[in-house]
Parts: sequence; C-alpha cells; structure tokens
Amino acid sequence: MQPDVRWTDLSLAQIAHELTERGTPFSPPSVKQWLAAHGLAKRQIAKTLPGGRSPDRNTQFDYITALREEYLAAGNPLFSIDTKKKEQLGGLYRAGRVYCQEAVRAFAHDFPSWATGVVIPHGIWDPVRNHGHINLGLSHDTGEFACESFRWFWYRSGRWHYPQATSIVWLCDAGGSNSYRQYLFKQDLQRLVDAIGVEIRVAHYPSYCSKFNPIERRFFPHVTRACAGVLFDTLETVGHLMRKTHTATGLTVTVHVMNKLYETGRKVARGFTKNMRILFDRVLPKWNYRAVPQL
Repeated sequence: MQPDVRWTDLSLAQIAHELTERGTPFSPPSVKQWLAAHGLAKRQIAKTLPGGRSPDRNTQFDYITALREEYLAAGNPLFSIDTKKKEQLGGLYRAGRVYCQEAVRAFAHDFPSWATGVVIPHGIWDPVRNHGHINLGLSHDTGEFACESFRWFWYRSGRWHYPQATSIVWLCDAGGSNSYRQYLFKQDLQRLVDAIGVEIRVAHYPSYCSKFNPIERRFFPHVTRACAGVLFDTLETVGHLMRKTHTATGLTVTVHVMNKLYETGRKVARGFTKNMRILFDRVLPKWNYRAVPQL
C-alpha cells in the first residue's frame, strides 16, 4: 500500500489480476477484505468545499447561534427557510431507484421544452416541532413568492402553534429570492409583516455558506429521498410524494400548491428606501435586520 495513493478507479477484479500478475495471487473477495482493512471503500465525491470565504463568517455564525438560543428560550418561533431545486413536470428522467417489475420509462433526453410545467418548492422548517412545510410555486422564484409562501403557512399553521409570538426569526441564505442585497425582497417582507402583525427578524447565512442553513440538512434531503426514482408526471404526484416524507425522529411534512403567477422584473416602489421600516442590527447589518409591522 503506497501512502500517497488516495484513490483508484480499478475494479476488484482488475486489482486481483494486477496482484496475481506481480506474483501475489488474490481473488476479488480477498481484495475487498484487504481494502476494507485499510479503510478503503467506494465513496462519492463530497460537495463540501466552499467557493469562497467571507471575512465575517465566524462572527455571523456566532450571532445566529445567539439568536437561536434567545428566541427558543423565549418561546418565539424560529424557521429555517429556503427554496429547493426547481423540478420539471412530465416524463423527464429522475435519479433514484424503486422496486418495480419493470423500469419506468422516461424521455431519452431531458429537454426542458418537453416538460409540461415547472414546480418550485419553497420550504419552511420548524426545528422545535420538527415540522416542514412546502409551498409548490408554478411560475418563478421571487421575493414576493417567498413572502406569500410564509404568509400562507403562518395563517394556516404557524400562528396556531405560536399564538403568543412577539417576533419571528428567519434563517435564510445570502442570495436567491430572499437575497440580502435586494430592497425588493425587503419591500415584500415589509408587506408581509404588516399583514400578519408580527415582526420578522432575518438572519442571513454568509455567502458560500448556504449548506449550513438547517433546512438544507434536516429537511430537504429527506424530501429528496422520498421522491427519488419516481417520475414527476403530475402536480398531484409531486404533492403526494412530498407529503409522505418522514423520519424515525418524527419529521412531519405538509404541502400546498400556490397557483398565483409571480412576475419577474418588478421594481422597488418609489420612496421605499427612504420610508421603509426596516431596522438594521448593529452586528453585521447587511445580514441582520428586522421588519416591523405598522401600528
């Protein structure tokens, strides 16, 4: 075993053949046992390296940890929020395997033009209740969609579980439909808090750190597993599969379809930046702020 060799693409049979050719007869099962004894096993490439690093990364992580402890101790709700990868409806191939008598047939190519529609899953995960909710959008992933997704969830579930809530925390990524750079998102957020009457405090994970958002590890992977290997032939199929998501630790899931068409290219209302009721925190205000409802 050469210490500088970290991987090999040779099969067990090929390794056994090479060793036998060099005078040490080995069978493929023996090679497998030998590799296991040295800690070698088949592994996928791990997508863990960040594309960059923010100089304020550790400060923001510490701040988020403090917010979580503060809100959970006070009984105020904290939600991890993000939009899952867009899915195509129709007979397009999807990764994964299921038990069946014969393979389910899909198109030979994954051309988006062959899809019958698009599904944009916006997720909301509650760590206290270990409950995830998904609103399925049918048009575009915009700030307005993200905010209306939460409003639907809050009216039909959130406020009944947290009737005494005086403030809500959102843990969000730095970009996407809830980008910290966009005043349009802050405008939609302001309209949301005016509607529900509870302030929302937003804490963004630093750039290149979206995988640390809890929803990415505690909710979305289980949804992906529940849907693996099945065609998203209809919207009803998508909803049915996602609702079946569960874990041994008690994760529950609800799903709702939002039929509204959300526009792209919207502009911030004139005068919003001067009159907005967004209060920026002293610690890294670009990533931490509150939207306060109008009294």
